[in-house]
Amino acid sequence: MKAKILVLCTGNTCRSQMAEYFLKSFDSELKVFSAGSNPERHVNLRTIKVMDELGIKMNEAHPKSVDLFLIDEFDYVVTVCDNTRKHCPIFLGVVRNRLHIGFEDPANAIGTEEEVISKYREVRDKIKSEFLAFYEHIKLNSHD
Repeated sequence: MKAKILVLCTGNTCRSQMAEYFLKSFDSELKVFSAGSNPERHVNLRTIKVMDELGIKMNEAHPKSVDLFLIDEFDYVVTVCDNTRKHCPIFLGVVRNRLHIGFEDPANAIGTEEEVISKYREVRDKIKSEFLAFYEHIKLNSHD
């Protein structure tokens, strides 16, 4: 299966990066990218930490603008913003399937460092679960 997938969020520092790296870990043949409508300068360090806990290295991760991908065609564009807090970016390029799988932004967590990192782990685990189900769905429906 060689599906081409773009995962979108606002800052491209946390949720969309996690989803990109989980998908890549599920299947190396997938062509997966992530981007944001308003990308930050760096991937969130807590994101890198909690992914590393699962053995997923994000050494090459960096926030990218959705504008970089407008001339590309994608099989799937998946938005991961929390609908109650922010507006998700809209992708105007050519897309076969558009999905929304929303998650709260762990960057909004408050409390002690352990409480905040716990929220990152919680969101990470939800992203892993939801994107594994998404991957299984597209694998099942693939016609390669």
